[in-house]
Amino acid sequence: MNYQALTNDSLTMMYNGVRGALAADDALSDLGAERKFRVRQTPGWKAHAASLEAEMLKRRMFFELIDWSQDQTMLLFEG
Repeated sequence: MNYQALTNDSLTMMYNGVRGALAADDALSDLGAERKFRVRQTPGWKAHAASLEAEMLKRRMFFELIDWSQDQTMLLFEG
């Protein structure tokens, strides 16, 4: 994906999407259900998030890093 071609708002929305999918998976797991997006189990999700982060950092955008070690129940970040 050409991350450089995306607008700041697009980068923000895509990163928010990763965070949201992770939160949804964690919520399903807490309920004992199968994780729908399998964010923690699929390396592509982390790679995608890392590419988004790299581009946002290059643009000096402010955002909250995704903490992959714990549940993500809130959508926290500024764009």
